[in-house]
Amino acid sequence: MTEDFSHSVSTEQIRRLAVDTGFAEAGIVGLPHANEALDGARFAAWIEAGHAGSMHYLERRNEQGELLRLAAQIPFPWARSAIVTLASYNSDAPHSIDAHPEGSGWIARYAWSSRVDAQGLRRPSDYHKVLKKRIETLEARLRDALPEKTFEARGFVDTGPVNERALARAAGLGWGGKNCCLIHPKLGSFVFLSVLFTSLEIAPKQQPTLVADHCGRCRRCIDACPTGALLDARSMDARRCIAYLTIEHKGVLDEALLPGVGRQILGCDICQDVCPWNRKAVVTHDADLRPRAELLNPDLDALGSLTETEFEKKFNGSPIRRAGYLGLLRNVAVAMGNSGQARFRPRLEAWAQAENEPLRAAAGWALGRLTLSLK
Repeated sequence: MTEDFSHSVSTEQIRRLAVDTGFAEAGIVGLPHANEALDGARFAAWIEAGHAGSMHYLERRNEQGELLRLAAQIPFPWARSAIVTLASYNSDAPHSIDAHPEGSGWIARYAWSSRVDAQGLRRPSDYHKVLKKRIETLEARLRDALPEKTFEARGFVDTGPVNERALARAAGLGWGGKNCCLIHPKLGSFVFLSVLFTSLEIAPKQQPTLVADHCGRCRRCIDACPTGALLDARSMDARRCIAYLTIEHKGVLDEALLPGVGRQILGCDICQDVCPWNRKAVVTHDADLRPRAELLNPDLDALGSLTETEFEKKFNGSPIRRAGYLGLLRNVAVAMGNSGQARFRPRLEAWAQAENEPLRAAAGWALGRLTLSLK
């Protein structure tokens, strides 16, 4: 017999448990939820269209050939509810589209996070680890609140076969924006999503109310995307997304897209920075997700001069390591080419002889780009 939450703990109590654990907001939804089939069909069509690019982990299937992310109960047949949490990383720092120093790059806001260690020093923090600990704490507190219940639970922070945004919408935490991000009415879209699946059922009256779509006729994100990654049907061709190109894609970059990459060297915030809902979103005071000032508009020359050892030391514990040392240099080369500054030519000429093909190709393109811009 499946256990349930009935008469034991309310959805508001669950929300309070999550907030007390350190999350900015939380919601819970029973599984399967009302829009799961539609969400799954859209995801399957997106995969079929090839829009995932080289992110083959999104195409994982079970033994029956079903895409794992079609529905939560495909990988987790015991799941009867999902607690979805939000952690804000919205800071009051300048945006990527604001005025910036010449020769600077842009690292996406999500990767700025830092926390104070036991010695009182500010260190890089990877949101995966920070929020994983909170999810584990939330599970422990939920078990304490339900001592008479025996249930399964499993939490994820960006690492499991989970359609987090669809679950967040179903849990009443926001709507799916035209920039393909979840938009919370007060927190905006600069939020990390975490999910705790449980085998506990919720009563029909506990099902959340969905948040109405408030994008209206606004299309600022679609029009602002430099590489045309955002599609009109609230979808994205990830193969054209700057975040995909600078983080997920490890190979040679498509030269046709490189002018649009601009100065982005890790991720991209443009579609979120132009969103009106983010301009009025609450600024976070999360002590574990505060930005590192030195990552705001970083100097391209300084990044390009890092040795691999220095890269590992500087970004140890940071999501920036996901790009890899050579990947970051490749991205810096593209930004140098788009800068229009001749002072970067010697470094690009050296990289144009590199053994690593993606770096060599990016540097060669950047030199050609500089030649055109300086004529």
